[in-house]
Amino acid sequence: MRKSIVIAFAAIGVLLSVNAATAADSLDQLLQEVKKARTEMSAQNKEREARFQRERDNQRALLREAQQELDREEKRSDALTSQFNSNEQQLSEMSENLRVQVGNFGEMFGVVRQVAGDTVGVVRSSLVSAQYPERDEVAKRLAEIKGLPSIADLDALRILLFEEMVESGKVTRFDSTIVTADGNTEPAQVVRVGVHNLITGDRFLKYNIEDPTRSFIEELARQPQKRFRALALNLFDASPGEVVASAVDPSRGSLLGLLIQAPSLQERIDQGGVIGYVTIVLGIIGALIALWRLLYLSGVGAGIRKQLKSETASEKNPLGRILKVYDENSSADTETLELKLDEAILREAPSLEKWQGAIKVLAAVAPLLGLLGTVTGMIATFQAITLFGTGDPKLMAGGISQALVTTVLGLCVAIPLVLMHSWVAGRSRALIEILEEQTAGIIARKAESDR
Repeated sequence: MRKSIVIAFAAIGVLLSVNAATAADSLDQLLQEVKKARTEMSAQNKEREARFQRERDNQRALLREAQQELDREEKRSDALTSQFNSNEQQLSEMSENLRVQVGNFGEMFGVVRQVAGDTVGVVRSSLVSAQYPERDEVAKRLAEIKGLPSIADLDALRILLFEEMVESGKVTRFDSTIVTADGNTEPAQVVRVGVHNLITGDRFLKYNIEDPTRSFIEELARQPQKRFRALALNLFDASPGEVVASAVDPSRGSLLGLLIQAPSLQERIDQGGVIGYVTIVLGIIGALIALWRLLYLSGVGAGIRKQLKSETASEKNPLGRILKVYDENSSADTETLELKLDEAILREAPSLEKWQGAIKVLAAVAPLLGLLGTVTGMIATFQAITLFGTGDPKLMAGGISQALVTTVLGLCVAIPLVLMHSWVAGRSRALIEILEEQTAGIIARKAESDR
């Protein structure tokens, strides 16, 4: 291999010499150049050969070092594997030894961890934490502990449970910052009723826990009815030691949440829709007519009673006008006088029975409107079922509410109007009977005088 390389370089040198000979002035110069080229080529070949040998020796040295490193790492791996197996065996022996030594205490501490976990949820959601935040650190640590809890930790858990028990029976007042219904924050004085209610003024509050790291007191977006708010205000304004009545939510907010969802009277009426409003308007009109007729008949009755005590006929009341007819026809015969008096009664009767038919019609129309609202509400309900199915009852609640509310409104309007109509008709009938009774007496006295 090495000889072939030398021969190749010699051939290249001859070619170069031939080319140089064309430019040389004499053969001596050509000879000198050939010798010089051969000498330089021989030196270069020796240098290359030496470099190749050095690189070969370096590669062999690197290979030996890598092999030695591999042997060392394999020995180290075997040692670590042996140590790992030994540690595993030792850990297993220590765990078994710990289990034997703990004995029944392991079950007891398991119960402690379970109680601590339950206590974390109770304390975190308790209204007492609104006044004393970050009380659940001890219970949280015991719930996550891996080893055996200390006596101090167990005593701290006992104190925390006892503190929750004691605070649940207190009514305390403290300063805090609340989130109002419009989203703003404001400082306020808060009254805590055990673990049941938080109030400020006549407003009910809620202790909101968004996540384990953030909690705040916020005003309920919708407050309960006025009677409950009045009780809350009485409690808030009460002085220390004073006994006042107040509403308490024993379910820690569940009943209050249901209470504020109950619609008010105005919202109930709004559920009736247009038919409900029409029914209410007709009821108001009927009630006004009935009250007006009762006042009118009361005035007429007072005038008739006054006329019964007077000897002079007055045209300001029906009985006086009938007596005026008698005075004008006192010389007529009995039959003519009777006809004249009957005619006078017939003239007075329409004014006494006026608008009774309107009250009766309104009393009859009100339940019919309620029935109409029931039908339209059920139509809306069935339309919702057709479109969305029966999966969500809230989709059907609107139609059912309209059906029931309009029925209730129709009955609430019809029943008072029926009673008022009976009352008005009875008053007018009683007055007409008084007029007929007085007229019959006049005719009887006239017949006796004629005989």
